[in-house]
This record gives sequence, C-alpha cells and structure tokens, in this order.
Amino acid sequence: MKIRPLLAVVLSFVVAGGGVLAVGGDIRPAAAQSGDEVELPYWASISVDRARMRKGPSMDVPVLWEYRRKDLPVKVIARHDLWRKVEDPDGAQGWMAARLLSRTRTAIVTGGIRPMREAPKPGSAVAYRAEPGVVGRITDCNDGWCRFDVKGRKGWIETAHIWGD
Repeated sequence: MKIRPLLAVVLSFVVAGGGVLAVGGDIRPAAAQSGDEVELPYWASISVDRARMRKGPSMDVPVLWEYRRKDLPVKVIARHDLWRKVEDPDGAQGWMAARLLSRTRTAIVTGGIRPMREAPKPGSAVAYRAEPGVVGRITDCNDGWCRFDVKGRKGWIETAHIWGD
C-alpha cells in the first residue's frame, strides 16, 4: 500500500518542525479549542494590542469597534466556529475571532477612584488608588475581594468595584 510512504513523509515533516499533527482532526487554534470546554458565559481578555469587534462572525461583516487595549476584560456569551460573541465593559456586544482572546484573568475599575488595599479588609492600609478605567490582572478572588495587579503595583480591591473575572 501507499499509506506507509505517506505516513513517513508526514512524520518526518512534523518531526522536522514543519507542521502540526492533529490527532482527531481538530486543527483549530488553542484559544478556540479551550473555549469549547467552558460553559457560557465566561470571562476572557483581549490578548492583542488591536482587536476588532464585528457585527457578525465573519471577516466579511462590518467592524463595530476597534479595541486598542490589551488585557481589556470581555464576557464571552456565544460561540460560532472560530468566533466568539463578546460583551465589553460598556455593554457593547459583537463578534471577535477566538484567536484575539485569552483566558488571562483581568478586570477594569468601575465607578470612582478605588483603593487597592494591603490586605483584603475594609480597614486595611491603602497601598494604591486606581482610577476608573484602569485595567489589571486579577488573582486570588474570594470573600468579595480580588488581588489586583496593575503593571506590578499590587493590592486588594473589592469585587464590587471592578468588572471582569
């Protein structure tokens, strides 16, 4: 049979680093594959410096918004192939290519200037103050508080003062 020579060519191509061998036929980007396992809605963040939100799940439909803010949190509310319908912090909804999104946990400060405290307690010392619209990465969320990191400046912020995961 001619299968063995073809298999040898495919294996040598993959071993040489020239391609990707997909078991089971799933050759979608990692961002699209991992999103399929997550229940909707879920939080994501923009993983690139420029991302376009479109009216529908296709490159052929009009652009609604262009985002120039890496790590901006979005809520994924629907899926269609390699596209995700998202909602931004202002409530605008549209479609983005899954490759533009990440599961990195981020949030944006809402309302007024918010204290970032040294400990997750209302009376704890204020380490920093964050203005509305500041985006940071979050970790360790519990009991109404999240550890909030804004370019290396870290503190605890109340979850009622942020929008995001």
